[in-house]
Amino acid sequence: MTVMLPHTLNRSRDLVEPAMRAAVARLDPASRRVAEYHLGWVDADGRPAAAGGKAVRPALALLSARAAGGPAEVGVPGAVAVELVHNFSLLHDDLMDGDVQRRHRATVWAVWGASTAILVGDAMLALAYQVLADSPGGHAVAASSLLGTATQGLIAGQVEDLAFEQRSSVSVEECVEMAAGKTGALLGCSAAIGAVLAGAAQPAVGALRRYGEELGLAFQLVDDLLGIWGDQAATGKPVGSDLRARKKSLPVAYALESGSPAATELAGWLATPGPDSDDEVRRAAELVEIAGGRGWAKAEAVRRLDAASSALGDADLDPVARDELVALGRFVVSRES
Repeated sequence: MTVMLPHTLNRSRDLVEPAMRAAVARLDPASRRVAEYHLGWVDADGRPAAAGGKAVRPALALLSARAAGGPAEVGVPGAVAVELVHNFSLLHDDLMDGDVQRRHRATVWAVWGASTAILVGDAMLALAYQVLADSPGGHAVAASSLLGTATQGLIAGQVEDLAFEQRSSVSVEECVEMAAGKTGALLGCSAAIGAVLAGAAQPAVGALRRYGEELGLAFQLVDDLLGIWGDQAATGKPVGSDLRARKKSLPVAYALESGSPAATELAGWLATPGPDSDDEVRRAAELVEIAGGRGWAKAEAVRRLDAASSALGDADLDPVARDELVALGRFVVSRES
C-alpha cells in the first residue's frame, strides 16, 4: 500500500521552493537550465514541468529550527543548502553509476553529457555555501562548518561505495560504515542545521544530528531494498537495478555473510560479468531473500528508526516538532520510492 506524503513534506516544500528557485537563479544561464531540469522544474526543452523529489532533507532542516524553539523560516537557508548538496551528489552519482533514469526522466548526463553533469553538480555545491554565507542571524559560519563536515562524509562514503565494486565481498560492518557517510552524514546535517541557524545549544544540536544519522541508515536500508525489490512504476528505475550493477548493498552483504547454500550460489552469480536476463536477476533477488538479506534489512531499518526516535527523547526540544520528526522518520521507512 502506498503511504501518503506527510503534510510536513508538503508544507516544507511550499516554504523552501521559492528560496530554492531564487538560489538556482543565481547560476549562469546554461547551468541554471540544467539544474532546473534536474530538479524537475522544466523539461529538457526548458518548458515548465511538474516533478521533483520528496524533499526530506529540507523538511528536516525546517523541523530542526522549530524543534530548537525558532520559527521554521530560520531554517530555510539551511534547507536550501542541504538540498543543493544532495542534488550535487545525485548528479555525480548518476554519472558514476551509469544510471540513465531518475524520477522517471532521463538523467542529466544522459541528456547533456558527462562534463555538463560534473560542472552543474559543482556549481550547485558552491551555491550551497553561498546561500549559507548570506543567511542572517550570525550563525552562518557554524552552519557552513556543519555542512562541510557532512559533505566530506558523503564523499568519503561514495568513495567507499565505488571501491566496493572492485571487491568480491564486503562485510555488513563495512557497508554500514559506508552508508553512514554516503547517506547518514547529510541527513544528520539536515536534521541539525536549522537548529544551528536558530542558535540552539549544543545538546539539542547533537541530539538532532544523531537522530538524522540514524534515520540516514534507515533511509539507506530502504533504498537498498527498493534497489532490488522496488516497483519500477514507483521508483523510476528498472527492477533489480542494484543487482544488475553488482552493488554490494546492505541486503546483499548480509546474505553473503550467512554462509548458506543460497549465499554460495549468489556469490557465484555476482562474480559473473553479465549481462543478465530478467530471470537471472529474479533468481539473484530470490537468493538474497532466502539467505535472509531482505528480512534483516527490513528489521534493521525499523531498529535504526527506533534509535533515531530515542535520540530525541532526552533533548530539550519543542514537543510538537519532535513528534513531526518521528512521524517523518516513519514515512521514510514506509516509502515505496
